Amino acid sequence: MIGTLTLDQLRIPVAIADTGSFSAAGRALGRAQSAISQSIAGLEAVQGVTIFNRSGYRPTLTHAGRTLVAQARLVLSSAARFEAVAGGIRGGLEPELRLAVDPLVPSDRLTDALRELRSRFPDLPVAFSTEGLGGALRRLRLDTTDLAICLLLPAVPGDILARPILQMAMKAVAAPVHPLARIDGPLTRDDLAPYIQLVLSDPSGDTDANYGLLSERRWRFVDLGRRLDFLHAGLGWCRMPDHMIEASLSDGRLVALDLAEDDPQAGNLVIHAAHRFDRTPGPAGRWLLERLSGSEILQSHPERPSV
Repeated sequence: MIGTLTLDQLRIPVAIADTGSFSAAGRALGRAQSAISQSIAGLEAVQGVTIFNRSGYRPTLTHAGRTLVAQARLVLSSAARFEAVAGGIRGGLEPELRLAVDPLVPSDRLTDALRELRSRFPDLPVAFSTEGLGGALRRLRLDTTDLAICLLLPAVPGDILARPILQMAMKAVAAPVHPLARIDGPLTRDDLAPYIQLVLSDPSGDTDANYGLLSERRWRFVDLGRRLDFLHAGLGWCRMPDHMIEASLSDGRLVALDLAEDDPQAGNLVIHAAHRFDRTPGPAGRWLLERLSGSEILQSHPERPSV
């Protein structure tokens, strides 16, 4: 019962609209035509509106009827989804799968996996959020997400179970108008020191980590898109994922920099699929972990760097 309505009362006008007549709706619902007519008359009387115009050979929806039948479809669809989700939970499926993703994660592999997840678990509610650097790990620790797709640098925290899902190549780049792009040979720390390094940072304000920081002057960014804009404008240099700068390198808007004293790890970052040690994912979460990785679980100690 929904107020003065039942779901059955909503099915009848939808069936009439779909089949084109009271008698056809009765056959579709296994009811007598008189029962269908009586139900519609009662619904119109209680709601104080005319849903069907009966003056012609076949009943047609009034303007109000079209709106109300559309609303009835939404209610029936929500009710069906309610039953499907409840059935999934009854069968052991998690009530909801919550995902948080760091900004450096490439989209292609993730979207392919989520498309398959939706196909395999069509009635599973999925909550998805993109976070600033370090945000997905924080959400895990706050228990506001079930799985994090993220960087865990320089090691996997001890309270987290993580599977490496891909290694992402990073390249140091600048605009061709930038002074660093005009220096011949490998760039030393002394070469880099005067120029702004565009750093992807944790928006929580933790700026003490120094992983991959080579310049003395740093501008900090939360999102990659804006950092790329500043790179193109020649306002600084930084490392960017290969997949994000391929077009810019091809058309000459960016050039690669040769860093003489760079940390070898800075050129290859590992993306992990992670969850809390004390929170085992449900069936859909476990399936997604296997789909993304199939790799061995890693453990180590916590530390949060800048990139």
